[in-house]
Amino acid sequence: MPDPRASTTRNRSFHVHRGAFPVQSTETPVETSAAPRWNRFDTSWTIGLFGTAVGAGILFLPINAGLGGLWPLLIATVLIWPMTYFSHRALSRMVCASPNPNQDITGVVREYFGETAGRVVTVLYFLAIYPIVLIYGVGITNTVESLMVNQLGLDPWPRWLLSGVLVLAMSAVMVGGKKVMLVVTQWLVYPLIAVLFAVTLLLIPQWSFDGFGALPAPGDFAMSLWLMIPVLVFAFNHSPAISQFSVSLRERYGAGSVQKASSILRITAVLLVVFTMGFVWSCVLALGPEGLQEAKEANLPVLSHLANVMGLPLIAWLGPAVAITAIASSFFGHWLGAAEGATAIVRTMVDPRQKRLSDRGITIGVSVFLIVTTWLAGVLNPSILALIESLAGPVIAAVLYLMPMYAIHRVPALARFRGKASNVFVVIAGVVAVGGILISLFR
Repeated sequence: MPDPRASTTRNRSFHVHRGAFPVQSTETPVETSAAPRWNRFDTSWTIGLFGTAVGAGILFLPINAGLGGLWPLLIATVLIWPMTYFSHRALSRMVCASPNPNQDITGVVREYFGETAGRVVTVLYFLAIYPIVLIYGVGITNTVESLMVNQLGLDPWPRWLLSGVLVLAMSAVMVGGKKVMLVVTQWLVYPLIAVLFAVTLLLIPQWSFDGFGALPAPGDFAMSLWLMIPVLVFAFNHSPAISQFSVSLRERYGAGSVQKASSILRITAVLLVVFTMGFVWSCVLALGPEGLQEAKEANLPVLSHLANVMGLPLIAWLGPAVAITAIASSFFGHWLGAAEGATAIVRTMVDPRQKRLSDRGITIGVSVFLIVTTWLAGVLNPSILALIESLAGPVIAAVLYLMPMYAIHRVPALARFRGKASNVFVVIAGVVAVGGILISLFR
């Protein structure tokens, strides 16, 4: 994330949902329409956005992406860069182009569309983040249970007890405060990236194209690709960081923030596609169709399944360790986002005048709600991929893909971004991703 010495002019601290820490402002904004040369500030934001996107979603992406076959996966590999870049660029432009330099995304939406729309966006953000907290409650329980049985040779605990202990342990980290949690999360990202890259290379000798040769029927091909899109959106999503990323650039670069944001987001998307899809292809070719189906039925992250079936001692221990690290680090940030979203909903819809409920009471109530529901999800063990396909991916797509396009079409301040072919592409991709929930309901 950005160097504390190279942030914004106002005494503002902020967070993102994966791998970040509060930053204080010290720089003078550059009031120019031309973005300056690349510098350390830009590099640090690129790393921060990359770390925001690389979380536990990548651990489930190979299973979903590979089950449809290599041909849909090939098309998805081609599509994911423009999907990721153009959508996040549009969201960033909403903030960078705002005439009010003090507004983040929530304030910008209220400014563009009014108070009611601001409330709707707050609800959508909560719905985009909260299911992911539940996903991680399920994922951490399954991963630790698999580690106990397969690597440590222990008898598994009762699921209600194991899930409760793990959820409470992760939730307790929040007691240390946001700064402690965010710094710990940031430092977890770097070993995660290194080990995932190492696993990608280690799996190369296990690659096999057996079972992937046949070209699927057109209907099966389209369905496989359609179901893959929401998971891709989820795995490549770094929208939780885009609001404060844009605020930071706007305050540092002034009118040049739009151009600079595009440059940083373009490079971030390239790095994400190369790294993430390299890992996906390596896992898919190493496991094959049968192995991928087994991993889906076990409801395990791909690294945990690899640890159980591959004869590689290094992966046997690194796989579960990395899976637990990725899930825990993402859980911390998403807990923070879900708690803030829930708090905002209570404040704006239940107690808008802030007279009936105290801040402490709301914080305690929201924390209890998150702990109990995440624990119940861990006990019930719903399908993680089903949650991603039917809820998390489509809701994220609605906020990330469709809302900025609507704003560009309707808001005068964004008029200069209209008439682009990329806008049409983003709308189509967003509609396809949101349509994932319809597929899950009717199939």
